[in-house]
Amino acid sequence: MRKVLLGALAIAIGASAWWVWHNHHVIKDGLQEYVENGEFLTLEARYTPEELMAAHRKELLPSTQYAFLEPIVKYAPYLLIDSKYNMADKGTKEGVLLWGLVDGELVLDTESWERTHGYEDAINVGADRNDFRILFALSKNGGALTRDQLQNELHLERDTLDPWIDSAIKKHLIVPVGSELRIHLQDPKIWVVPQTKMAKSFVRKPYSNSQRLSRKYSKSQIESIAKAAFGSAFSIRSISEVFLPVYCLCVKNPDGSTHTSYWNALTGKQITNLSL
Repeated sequence: MRKVLLGALAIAIGASAWWVWHNHHVIKDGLQEYVENGEFLTLEARYTPEELMAAHRKELLPSTQYAFLEPIVKYAPYLLIDSKYNMADKGTKEGVLLWGLVDGELVLDTESWERTHGYEDAINVGADRNDFRILFALSKNGGALTRDQLQNELHLERDTLDPWIDSAIKKHLIVPVGSELRIHLQDPKIWVVPQTKMAKSFVRKPYSNSQRLSRKYSKSQIESIAKAAFGSAFSIRSISEVFLPVYCLCVKNPDGSTHTSYWNALTGKQITNLSL
């Protein structure tokens, strides 16, 4: 009887482990990530914390009563997506995308850290392919069109287009202003080529003592929004998680309190509100 119970227990444990491995992708990805030689990939920093502290000393330390504390390095998570996509005038192209798991935006150029603006909003409201067809049409035409102009741009019947428009309005992706429909964002940057211009290489860092920022968005959310945005001709060949080094420069104030500012280790520019 005891052997039967032990056997049943072993089967139950094995089945539970199998279920967790195949259904909890976050756990699975985390374990796979960790066992890869105990290291992770990060973009290679161009600046050191000390260089940035020296360069911005006057603005960060208003007087001799302020003092720097030991800087901290944290790592912001991104997805590196190897993909294929189609450009009507140039055929099939291949490239990589660097997509933020904290801000939900696509990095267009790692040299300047230029990013899209609007994809995070699209993720948060569950934008689909129809939403993006409207957003792209508006983007190509200065951000605003009348319904008739949008219909001509998309070559659709009004019976098809009107429900798309109503849905995009309900999702707060577009807004009616007078006779026009406008993208509901300040300075949107949505209509882009799905490719990141990579100007820096990657290096491996050990997991030990490495502080990483929490992900706000999941791998599946980024995959879904990329496919919705870039259409059926967009396909993902491989995908992996990489990191951006971020410097936390801490200053001790005269009253004993501290102030922390965040800096991109590649560009040397300050990150406001951790909008990476």
